[in-house]
Amino acid sequence: MSTNTKTPATPDTPAPPRLLTAGSAPHPDLYNEDLAPLPESRRRWGWFEIFNVWTNDVQSLAGYTLAASLFITAGINGWWVFAAIVLAGLFVNWLVNLTGTPSVRYGIPYAVMARAGMGVRGATFPALVRGIVAIFWYGAQTYFASTAVALALNAVFGSPGGPTVLGMTGVDWVSYLIVAAIQILLFVRGITWIERFLNVAGPAVYVVMVALLVAIWVQAGDELLPAVGGIFSNDDVQGWAVVTAFLGVVGTMVAYFSAVIINFGDFSRFSRTERGMKIGNFTGLPLSLALFTFLSLFITAGAYVVYQDGQGDPLTNPADIVGQVGNTALTVVAALTFLVATIGINLVANFIPPAYDLSNLAPQRISFRRGGYLTALFGFVIGALWVAVINQIGLPKFVDTLGAVLAPLYGVLVADYYLVQRRALLVEDLYSMDPAGRYHYVNGWNLRAIAAFAAAAAFSVAAVWVPWLVELSGFAWVIGAVIGAVLYVAVMTGRRQPATN
Repeated sequence: MSTNTKTPATPDTPAPPRLLTAGSAPHPDLYNEDLAPLPESRRRWGWFEIFNVWTNDVQSLAGYTLAASLFITAGINGWWVFAAIVLAGLFVNWLVNLTGTPSVRYGIPYAVMARAGMGVRGATFPALVRGIVAIFWYGAQTYFASTAVALALNAVFGSPGGPTVLGMTGVDWVSYLIVAAIQILLFVRGITWIERFLNVAGPAVYVVMVALLVAIWVQAGDELLPAVGGIFSNDDVQGWAVVTAFLGVVGTMVAYFSAVIINFGDFSRFSRTERGMKIGNFTGLPLSLALFTFLSLFITAGAYVVYQDGQGDPLTNPADIVGQVGNTALTVVAALTFLVATIGINLVANFIPPAYDLSNLAPQRISFRRGGYLTALFGFVIGALWVAVINQIGLPKFVDTLGAVLAPLYGVLVADYYLVQRRALLVEDLYSMDPAGRYHYVNGWNLRAIAAFAAAAAFSVAAVWVPWLVELSGFAWVIGAVIGAVLYVAVMTGRRQPATN
């Protein structure tokens, strides 16, 4: 197997993708145009595009619902919850810088990056796991987006109601079909259209949230600030339990972003520079998350006073809150804006990655587009069952479980690149079935990596579901990632690669 001449790269300039040399054609089971290294000439993203990836992820209806739920259910003072969410944003910022850097440098997606640690064949396993989790999230987010459409339709047509099927009315089902169709149409138009979609959606949501807060504040008057103080004064948990609850909020928010954390290379490969990627990450994660959480808190508290008279459980879905405003025009505009934001991040975080991952299973038979259609089909079924089945689990537990599955894969991926491969990849070997290739291992599988993942995943998932491990449930993602990394480095002792860059 021939190797390419390595060109050193500065931290701000990605090295040229290691294009395959003559006589070293990629194996057809490992290569198609979508999985190939992306040349610098096709990298159009600056910091603003990366910022919008995170802004839309933060601003989704599921993101709002999760943040609002944590303020209500964490059992600790609201200021501590706010601090925990911001801390989670800083932590996620650090995590995605680690996974994004190699893909900026080499221009390869996550499914290919995983071959270095798991083997050129074995990488189909983590890619499939990541794809399944993304498809679950895709279905869930499609449902959440459809609630915004249903809100607008009910506002215009006066809530016609009618019989329900699987927990959804006729309007709900029509809304769900509309969202599913819009997402497929945008996917077919390509990444450029999705970029434009995100660049409009992100700023628009903040405009609508501010308008919604003003509308609620006008009606709440002097009662708004005391209402916020009431949520902030939650002190159900005392002593050492405050610390574990605080860290649990951090862990749950990290788990919420886990699907994007692990395959962030699918997005960073479009970045022109590593510096631009890092600026986009910082502005889009801790800064944007802090602002969004602040607005969410005041809107939730104000709605609790104005529309619920301080009775019952506060509304946590912004679509439900908007529906109480009583202004049809604002309701429709707000609903459409939340729809746009949720669809935008659903395409980027939960549609594109599994399309790559499914394509990686059989590159010559499943194209990127065909992988997208399969994602849409499976996700449609999952979203249709959201109200009747999946929602019964509860959103925080659902998020923690999916995060616990993905966490060990993150640990293996990062430990392999930074500690075992020593930040240097042979890109030719990522597309080769040559037994002498660096990433061939045993028939293309690194069984040691699979074992490390399985052991770590078993513990992290148990931390969510086993009653006597309930104290660790909020930390399931961190636990899984750390155990996965430690076990992987341990089983790979003696296989550390020499630095070649």
